[in-house]
Amino acid sequence: MNRGDVAESAGSAGLGAWAALALLGMAAGGRGGAPLWLDHGLLTWAVGHRSETALALARGVTDTGTGVFPYVLAVLAGVVAGRTARQRTAAAALCLACLTLGQLVRYGVMELVHRPRPPRGDWAAHASGWAFPSGHTSTAALAAGLLVIALTLRAPRAGTALRIAVVCWALLVGLTRIYLGVHWFTDVVGGWLFAAGWLGACLCAAACLLPACLLSGPTTGRPPRNRDERPAR
Repeated sequence: MNRGDVAESAGSAGLGAWAALALLGMAAGGRGGAPLWLDHGLLTWAVGHRSETALALARGVTDTGTGVFPYVLAVLAGVVAGRTARQRTAAAALCLACLTLGQLVRYGVMELVHRPRPPRGDWAAHASGWAFPSGHTSTAALAAGLLVIALTLRAPRAGTALRIAVVCWALLVGLTRIYLGVHWFTDVVGGWLFAAGWLGACLCAAACLLPACLLSGPTTGRPPRNRDERPAR
């Protein structure tokens, strides 16, 4: 896939995610942030199916969606994406910038939508700020997305198990936010949509602006023969 195709595909996916996020944000911010669709039912199920072991596991998973861990994954994505030490340093810096700027944009969206969290009596973990989109969900999905993109860029036919594991981790972080009662289901969906939209925008910009050496996949086989080389008889 060439740079134009990457930019077009990423841009289209990003725009679609942004459009869905905007519609969901308007619905979530309306009626005083009241629960939507499956929100209340899923929260009620989560509260009614808690055990100390499950809560401890959920808190452990949810804690990986914030703090240092997502930034470590972003740096790892940069290391995977680059071929030389210089490229890896530049790619790691770009991945960190994508994750950090994404956090700032997300805070703006949260302030814009202004959606309250579920009732505090249902919380099983500490939380602060507005609910939509979920911060832990967005952060984990952004970090996972960066690593998946890097792995796909450098090893499209390998690393499938690692890509699946990273995606499952990001999904689990989002689901724990519902289980712990600190987010509605649609807050988590909003986090996934935000991550998809931001990653699409960043990948589109990278495909348009970055040097080709940072975007090309691995090369295989021997270089082409020159015109004077003759096949062996």
